[in-house]
Amino acid sequence: MSETPQASLDRITLLQALAPEERANIARQCKWRHFHPGEQIIDRSSDSRDVCLIVEGRVQVVNYSLSGREITFDDVDAGGYLGELSAIDGAPRSASVIATTETLVAFMSPRLFQETVTSHPDITWAVMKRLASIVRSATGRIMDLSTLGANNRVHAELLRLAKAGLKPDNRAEIIPVPIHSDIASRVSTTRETVARVMSDLARDGLVERQGNSLLILDYQRLEEMVEDVRGD
Repeated sequence: MSETPQASLDRITLLQALAPEERANIARQCKWRHFHPGEQIIDRSSDSRDVCLIVEGRVQVVNYSLSGREITFDDVDAGGYLGELSAIDGAPRSASVIATTETLVAFMSPRLFQETVTSHPDITWAVMKRLASIVRSATGRIMDLSTLGANNRVHAELLRLAKAGLKPDNRAEIIPVPIHSDIASRVSTTRETVARVMSDLARDGLVERQGNSLLILDYQRLEEMVEDVRGD
């Protein structure tokens, strides 16, 4: 981690409703830090309450079991933000945050965050929608862990990753190729199980690796495999 001069907050989606001069004013009040891949940005045990604006790079939200196993909750790309829960309720952090690439973060104090949210209805609404999204995502993960076997949880995670890259021809592209250990940490299984499931899907003609991409060759069929087990 190193201190760095302030940059622009124009790419931060939360602040898009603000005028450029308002974003510049917030930028001047933030603390700016640069992180290398693997560096910790937020420690779950820390007493920090700042909101992290991801200006450049990509970060991962993780937690660890008592045995030390990593559990991945989310990835946040440049333009996103995190840490708002502690800024809102003053409670301890619920997870740790790790940089997965070279990352530039603007730390927004709880006071500044609260003032910005309460004085701009568009931002208030954006925060409410994000919190609703977190609840929905958590509910879905709880249901998957409760109702799906390990193989189908891997299928469900691939669907989630592929959704943004879905094409009209029923194919989808995941970039970059997901790492087996990352998928395992998201769906509470082992890397070996993920490797076996991916091998089975490739053999059945449902996935194919092309360079730095993983192609889902029949998105609908993969979706049906999950929904048949869910009973939806």
